[in-house]
Amino acid sequence: MLRGFISGFRLQLSFFRNYTDSLIPLVAAPLFAIIFSMVLRHSGRADISGYSVLAAFYITLWRFAIFNGGWVIQIEKWDGTINYLVASPPGLAPVVVGRISTMMLAGGFSFIEMWLFGKYVLHAGVTIHHWYLFLASLVLTLAAMTTTSLFMANLFVLSRAAVAFSNSLSYPGYLLGGILVPVPLLPGWLRPVTTVVFLSWSSRLLQGCLSAAPVPNAGFDLMMLALLGLAALVLGSFMLRRTVRRVRLTGELALQ
Repeated sequence: MLRGFISGFRLQLSFFRNYTDSLIPLVAAPLFAIIFSMVLRHSGRADISGYSVLAAFYITLWRFAIFNGGWVIQIEKWDGTINYLVASPPGLAPVVVGRISTMMLAGGFSFIEMWLFGKYVLHAGVTIHHWYLFLASLVLTLAAMTTTSLFMANLFVLSRAAVAFSNSLSYPGYLLGGILVPVPLLPGWLRPVTTVVFLSWSSRLLQGCLSAAPVPNAGFDLMMLALLGLAALVLGSFMLRRTVRRVRLTGELALQ
């Protein structure tokens, strides 16, 4: 499995070198930050302008995980290599996780990009007051984003329109994750749904790290973030094995 993971990791690096358009989310991230910063300042909330930087970071990370994650399977179908990948000794899951992990590293670099852009261009308040909590939250967020992409990958194997499906997940993820609108401002009937979206726990943690005040319930939020990431890994691995077994039996694996 480690060999498959490393192969997938190196394969995605080669995709980045040869298909630079896959890095477009890094180019679009500052534009999102500008828009969100203008909205906050126009509404008289310049004190939380740092949230605009985090929102742009989350959108970039989500685009890498979901949109590019959908392309991982779709491109294999288009190139006619999905059958060879499934039949290889490592199997589909390690290679997909390796490729998604490469995307998560690229998405992680977007935080550095956004921090520098927010601090020196937007002059937003992006001072991190709780470094240990911030680093723990960031690592768990990247891990949870990777496992969530693996969970979605099994649906992309079955779908003939993986790209359209991944696009449809963008804004629901932003909304339920508290990225664009804080969870307490959502309708009461919608708030319970956010508890099963790991982004809602992650965004609360990272937003709290920008404040000098102690972050309330930080331990519980970290635990929920880790549990949701682990649940996505277990369910994603189980469902992917069953899905691959099903499409191999029905001959639907390589259908466009």
